[in-house]
Amino acid sequence: MSESKYKYRIEIQQMMFVSGESNDPPIETTSIIEDIVRGQVIEILMQATKTASSRGSKSIAPEDVIFMIRHDKAKVNRLRTYLSWKDVRKNAKDQEGGGTESLIEGDAAAGTGGTGAAAAGANQSDSSKMLTRYRKSKIRLPWELQFMFSEQHLETGEDDQIDDEEKAATIASLKRLKTADDRTKNMTREEYVHWSECRQASFTFRKAKRFREWAQIGQLCDSRPNDDVIDILGFLTFEIVCSITEEAMLIKNSEEKLIQIRKQKNVDDNVPKKRKYLFDKPDELANPLLPYHIEEAWRRLQANDFKHKAARSFGGGLVRTRTRLI
Repeated sequence: MSESKYKYRIEIQQMMFVSGESNDPPIETTSIIEDIVRGQVIEILMQATKTASSRGSKSIAPEDVIFMIRHDKAKVNRLRTYLSWKDVRKNAKDQEGGGTESLIEGDAAAGTGGTGAAAAGANQSDSSKMLTRYRKSKIRLPWELQFMFSEQHLETGEDDQIDDEEKAATIASLKRLKTADDRTKNMTREEYVHWSECRQASFTFRKAKRFREWAQIGQLCDSRPNDDVIDILGFLTFEIVCSITEEAMLIKNSEEKLIQIRKQKNVDDNVPKKRKYLFDKPDELANPLLPYHIEEAWRRLQANDFKHKAARSFGGGLVRTRTRLI
């Protein structure tokens, strides 16, 4: 394998660990995941370029990328939250007095006591007000219902009420948090610190130049996408790796249960032996995801999209369908 082609083995390994993979995956496994992610990024860029061209623009806007995943309400909601907090950090950094650093210092001053208690309380109040003000700013998308009307309703406190879609997205987020809690509740302190560091793995954070070259953005886009588009792609690549890993884990667990049932029933089936890798741990300890687990997970994630399912034409051939975005 060409080392110049695969540049994100460590990041993918960390993302897989966050998603439930406890052992070091083989190089073949991380390589095939990187190929899938790269194909997904290219597909996103191509579709986003077409969307931007249809509205008469040569540059990709963040809305063009979000439009590709608009049907996944939970993912769009998480992406909105991500962009909202990014805006909070950006605006807070531009504030006078040091931005987020001043907020941290103000919070620290609250614990000093003495004559500075009143000032610390005022700093806390100002900090909470500023964060609340920025948090209330919502990312609005041009295909939402409100943009169909020339006049918008007044901004009131009722605007903060959660609609059905946001409730569903919140439930999905709570399930993800519950899954993360189940994965970490039996970890030691060192393991949890490592898991927390792995949660920060990214294809794009402080790697924008490498990511542009890896995804061939210069060849696919007429103009250079802005930083917001790159950050959104970084968010989506993390989601793609986690989705593939979680689906592959389900496949591996089902396979292990089936093998265990066969052993209990003393059924002599010709179960193919798993390929051995150099420096493998004992079988009872090491059971990493193998390339065929990833391939089957990819097939299932693609087959679940019935809307773009391949269909036979009248000529007898298969109609070529686009790749489904995970």
